[in-house]
Order: sequence, then structure tokens, then C-alpha cells
Amino acid sequence: MAESFGNSFTIVEVSSDDLSTDEPTKQHWIAFAKPSQALTLVLAAVPEGWTAELLTQPLTQQQQRLFEELNLRPGDVYRLPE
Repeated sequence: MAESFGNSFTIVEVSSDDLSTDEPTKQHWIAFAKPSQALTLVLAAVPEGWTAELLTQPLTQQQQRLFEELNLRPGDVYRLPE
């Protein structure tokens, strides 16, 4: 049986070692998934070779409302604007 993604948002920071690109070397993503699944979901969305780590900061009420307005479904990821 498939595992549930849960009903919480997880913030993930991804980093690139490649300084030769025009992309920022760090990005922040939101995953509508449990922390145990968020890393895998975000890593599947970013370029190969990037690393990811969970940010353990709690979401503010304002962030929670913003993320809910994005209408993400369980398992969705979204790159946060810089």
C-alpha cells in the first residue's frame, strides 16, 4: 500500500557545487509532504548533483497561509522565489 504524504509543509534548502552556472548556488523549496519524503521529492525536481537538507525552522502563520494559497497537493513541490 502507498505511504501517505501527510498534510504538512516542509522547507528544503538545496545547494549546487557548480559555481559556473548563472543559477543561484542555494535555493529554497517547499514540499507538501512529511519531512521523511520531502528530500526525495525535491531532489527529483532539481538538477542532478545538487544536495538537499531539511530546514528545521517552524513555519510562520503567514508562510502557512501563503503555501495553502498555492493549492499544492500532497507530494507537490514548489521553488520559493528568491
